[in-house]
Amino acid sequence: MNSYWEGKHGPLLIAEIGGNHEGDFEYALKLTDLAIEANVDYIKYQIYQGDTLVSREESPQRNQHFKKFELSQEQYITIAQRCQDSGVGFLASVWDPKYFFWIDPYMDFYKIGSGDLTAYPVLKATANQNKPILISTGLASLDEVLSSVQYLQSVNEIYCDPQNLALLQCTSMYPIPFSDAHLSVMSLYHQATGLPVGYSDHTVGSTALEVAVAMGAQVLEFHFTDTREGKSFRDHQVSLTKDEVGQLIEKIAEIKSLQGDSLKRPLPIEADHRISFRRAVYPLTDLPQGTQITEDHLTCLRPNHGIDARDFDQIIGKKLLVDVKAHQKLEWNYFN
Repeated sequence: MNSYWEGKHGPLLIAEIGGNHEGDFEYALKLTDLAIEANVDYIKYQIYQGDTLVSREESPQRNQHFKKFELSQEQYITIAQRCQDSGVGFLASVWDPKYFFWIDPYMDFYKIGSGDLTAYPVLKATANQNKPILISTGLASLDEVLSSVQYLQSVNEIYCDPQNLALLQCTSMYPIPFSDAHLSVMSLYHQATGLPVGYSDHTVGSTALEVAVAMGAQVLEFHFTDTREGKSFRDHQVSLTKDEVGQLIEKIAEIKSLQGDSLKRPLPIEADHRISFRRAVYPLTDLPQGTQITEDHLTCLRPNHGIDARDFDQIIGKKLLVDVKAHQKLEWNYFN
């Protein structure tokens, strides 16, 4: 699998700062530095302006909300450079295609947020950047997800290659209860598309992320903050802190260790038990020479010495050539 969907710790870890900076550039830098220290793979922002995202006439309050959260082109470039200088990837949902020309040099791949899943002009403009795309799928039905995948693939054939397109299960509320996470949708996406899958989290804590890893998530996206205390902006409440990301990484290591690999074979640590735990065929009672063996003469006991229990039926009907005692190890040369 392409390294875009593989991280330092197994799944690709994306710390979503998003709007948690609330329009404060210095705070954005602080959060970026903390996310770098958290040892994630990518740090994600949302690049937009209120007037190119929300109608001033139809939704004036939302328009003003996003205007308050705006950062400038120069500020985003400073953040992107800080990420790259620290060996961490910079990632963004670019909500205005006019910004591609200045942010593209800093982007390994693009993220399509749930709200833009059906914004085909945005999908087309993003696909024309000719870089891998990661799509969140909140708000959507399966048919809508599949239609958007097919649209991207029709615009640019590179998205027929799983190395260049991945899907995230997401529920677009803040916060959501565990019952609304529906992590099993990841399997549905993979079966329906053959694409890599992951999970974009809006629950409280890291349990859903840990379970997603155990269920095969190749990408984890989670909101990131310095603290949830005293914060009124909703996204902080579903965000992890630096220490919590560290704990998540430790849990991922444990999960990956438990998962192991899919090759089933006896392991070296089981070697001493392959004999002692398995059964062989033994006489149930003392039997004299000449006895014609029936099932009633035999039992299966541990350890697996002599004749393996899998050969039980092959002994039935044979005659003993020697006397044997109850629970004595049997050998094939005892029978004709």
